[in-house]
Amino acid sequence: MERQVARAILRFMAERVDGTSDPRQLGKPLRGERLWRYRVGDYRILCRLDDAILTVLAVEVGHRRDVYR
Repeated sequence: MERQVARAILRFMAERVDGTSDPRQLGKPLRGERLWRYRVGDYRILCRLDDAILTVLAVEVGHRRDVYR
C-alpha cells in the first residue's frame, strides 16, 4: 500500500470514526457478517464494532478488488 493511501486511511479513522459517538453513522454493514465497512477512495476498511466498550477493531484494510476475497 502506498504511503499516501495509508496516511489517508489513518486520517479518516482518526478524524471521522474516532471523533464520533456512533461509528455506524458512517459506512455500511457487510451482508451476512458482523463486520462494518468504511470506504476511503478505492480502499476499504473492514471493522468489527464492539458496542459494549465502544471499540472499532480494523480486521482488514485493502484495495476494493482484493479485500472481500
